[in-house]
Amino acid sequence: MTDAIYTAHAHAVGGRNGTAKSDDGHLDVKLAFPKSMGGDGNGTNPEQLFAAGYSACFLGALGLVARNQGVKLGEHSLDAEVDLIKDETSFHVGVRLKLNAPELDRETAEKLLHAAHEVCPYSKATRGNVQVDLEVA
Repeated sequence: MTDAIYTAHAHAVGGRNGTAKSDDGHLDVKLAFPKSMGGDGNGTNPEQLFAAGYSACFLGALGLVARNQGVKLGEHSLDAEVDLIKDETSFHVGVRLKLNAPELDRETAEKLLHAAHEVCPYSKATRGNVQVDLEVA
């Protein structure tokens, strides 16, 4: 592995009905199965954490490509949905990312969305393994 510019550290206990914490204390969450999966829903879950991380990372990539292309994004946000999918033999995830950028025309927003998908570290990590659908609101 090449030289990392940052390394995150997290510790989990108890799986989907446990806890997860970062070593710096900024993340300290109770984990629980959602009600739709028979749990009490009184905690977050890996899919929510993945959605939050992916959307934050993707917005950073979007800002980078917009700056590089000389585009002013204006007000913008990203909604991420992460599905836990069960097939015949195992579980996997699917992702939908929806860009909200009301100050951009649709063509520019779509170009930036796809360019960000090429450089976002989460997109690179999932490429070829997780279906990621992109949409402009």
